[in-house]
Formats: sequence, C-alpha cells, structure tokens
Amino acid sequence: MRLILFNKPFGVMSQFSAHSGRTTLANYLDIPGIYPAGRLDADSEGLMLLTNDGALQHEISHPSGGKRKTYLVQVEGAVSRQQLERLRQPMDLGDFLTRGSETMQIEEPGWLWPRTPPVRARRQIPTSWLAITLTEGKNRQVRRMTAAVGLPTLRLIRSAIGPLSLSTHPLLPGEWREIGIDEW
Repeated sequence: MRLILFNKPFGVMSQFSAHSGRTTLANYLDIPGIYPAGRLDADSEGLMLLTNDGALQHEISHPSGGKRKTYLVQVEGAVSRQQLERLRQPMDLGDFLTRGSETMQIEEPGWLWPRTPPVRARRQIPTSWLAITLTEGKNRQVRRMTAAVGLPTLRLIRSAIGPLSLSTHPLLPGEWREIGIDEW
C-alpha cells in the first residue's frame, strides 16, 4: 500500500487525465497505479493524498469517513464575531446542509509560500485569514461558506488531512513525498 503527500499548486487540475489548457497531476507525479483521495479545485492549493489502495482512498475522501480537513483561507474583508459564529454552525448552501465546522481567525502563516499568480490586492479593502476545519468536503464548500457570510475567498490552501499536515511535512508547491502507512 502506498500513500503519497502532494502539495498541489494553484491552477493544477486534481486528475491525471489530460485537460485542455490545464496542468494536471500527471505533470508532477509519474507513479503508476496511484489515485487522488479527494480533490481540490484548480483555484485551490495545498495538501492532497494519493494512494493505490481503494479502501484507503474511500476512507480519506468520503464524508462518511469523518476525516478532518483543515483549510487556510484568505478572505476579503474584516471578520466579525457574528460571521465566525455563522461559519461554525451548519449552513444551508441551497443544494446541501453543511455540518458544523471549527473556524477561527488566524494570522497569515509564516511558513506559507507566495502564490503564483499573486492574489489581487485592494488598498481600501482589508483581508483576513481563517482556519476552517471540516469533516466533509463537498464541491467548493469552503468558498461557498465564506461567500454566504459576506467574506469572499481570495486564497484557499488545504493545510491538513487527518494527522498529516504541511506544517509537519513541509512541501513546496509541486513537491511530493511518500510516507509510511503507519503515519496515517
């Protein structure tokens, strides 16, 4: 059984098959028989796990597995206590009801790499950073949650999945490393 940690760069598709005009995982990983355990949209960055074990892939990626996933989110605007509380509660996003989340305002992490291309900056509008931890991970969920409380997402980085984190397993965008299954 193989378990690969990969730091997905901004703009990369979370798939191995070719995609017109977009870079894919195949541009970074040439390891036969591995598959992503979950996805990050092209506009998101950060930790992905890949494995050759179908049961492990399902455990990591399916919401029924209850695996905690932490996202670092740069949002447009100053965050209020009310917005933080709304993000912590289950939210009706129209097509599904989220579970509650652990959400806190943080300082920009010092270990974070610069994004290419840079996030747009507006002098009159401040930005804030949040750490949001979910036990599910539906399509564009974090972006939809922050937008629902009036805090558009500017940058989204998945920093941890379960016990594995980019702060304890540092990788620059595009880098990967194989770890022992005992670390999972």
